[in-house]
Amino acid sequence: MVSPNERILTRISDAELERRWSAVRAVMRRDKIDALVMQNSSDWIGGYVRWFTDLPATNGYPRTVIFHADSPMTVIEMGPAGRRAKFDNDPLHRGVGEMLCAPSFSSIVYTQGYDAELAVEALKRRGYKTIGFVGKGALPHALVDALEQSLGGTTFVDATDAVDRIKAIKSEEELALIRRCAEMQDAIFAAVLKAIKPGLRDIDVTALAQQEALRLGSEQGIFLGGSSPLGIRSSFVPRFMQGRTLHAGDHLSLLIEVNGPGGFYTEIARTLVLGRASNELRDGFEAVREAQDYTLKLMKPGTACRDIHAAHNDHMKKRGLPPELRLYAHGQGYDMVERPLIRSDETMTIEPGMNLAVHPGYETESLFAVICDNYVIGADGPGECLHRTPKQLFEV
Repeated sequence: MVSPNERILTRISDAELERRWSAVRAVMRRDKIDALVMQNSSDWIGGYVRWFTDLPATNGYPRTVIFHADSPMTVIEMGPAGRRAKFDNDPLHRGVGEMLCAPSFSSIVYTQGYDAELAVEALKRRGYKTIGFVGKGALPHALVDALEQSLGGTTFVDATDAVDRIKAIKSEEELALIRRCAEMQDAIFAAVLKAIKPGLRDIDVTALAQQEALRLGSEQGIFLGGSSPLGIRSSFVPRFMQGRTLHAGDHLSLLIEVNGPGGFYTEIARTLVLGRASNELRDGFEAVREAQDYTLKLMKPGTACRDIHAAHNDHMKKRGLPPELRLYAHGQGYDMVERPLIRSDETMTIEPGMNLAVHPGYETESLFAVICDNYVIGADGPGECLHRTPKQLFEV
């Protein structure tokens, strides 16, 4: 058998996984929770499974993890019907004691209970009193309903907040990988700067960026980029809308939001102009750069995220700009978007060790103004910007 160390691009250390498991089990003992149940089907926004196992869920295929308080994990995933595997310190499935498989697909309605049946089987034989859901709102109804209906006498609780608070504070090993991701994204942007020119389609630009990302160790993520003539808003658009051809004088907004070595996300956004930028574009960029600086000054440990959001909106309104109604800053790790959110409905405070993407922006019919960079919170607030790409409009 070929060693996982040869196959996997970047592995998390055994010590880091043990740190995570120990922190969660301490909370489970405190709250008298016997097991946690989680499921993800994407490693864009599906980081719980990877955080516990160092193996991602991908391509819409569900991967269910049952994290036991006193024994190795149970993993349920797509595979041959009836397959059962027992592990004892397996080098790939670290911390996993058993794997159960079923040929289930979220697109095939009559298979949607297969994973749930296996989860019921794994939990019923253990006779747990209290089970915690992680990310319950994103769990399939079939899974939650089967557990609640089949495990009579069991109490179910939502353990998401407790896990989120541990997951949001990054270890030194995690921070090192996050910094490598930002460094990688700088290199991707530099490659785009060298290659972009009139005659390319938007998809040609993002395809070049993706090629560079994969070469440098990325696994998954998105490249949003849409071009327009100056005077027409150049918003982020997905690949199926990236068919426009660039012309001299156009501008393109580019977001690079891919994970790096080890699966951790950062993101960077800048605007490129194939010629000279307009005064409107310059003023817009300066406004969002100033807004980013303003938010960073507020990100002191202990500060409520909702208070930062309120102050940002006051800042924008005083300058005649629209308030933020969506999301302009948030945590990142194994998820493109994870807690804390800098928003009015977030209950977390800013704490040292958090990795935050800060991307204020606004749009009009003629302008899309945006900037995005990542920062790690230290004892006194944000450290230096993780991205080294200059904070400017790029005229090429």
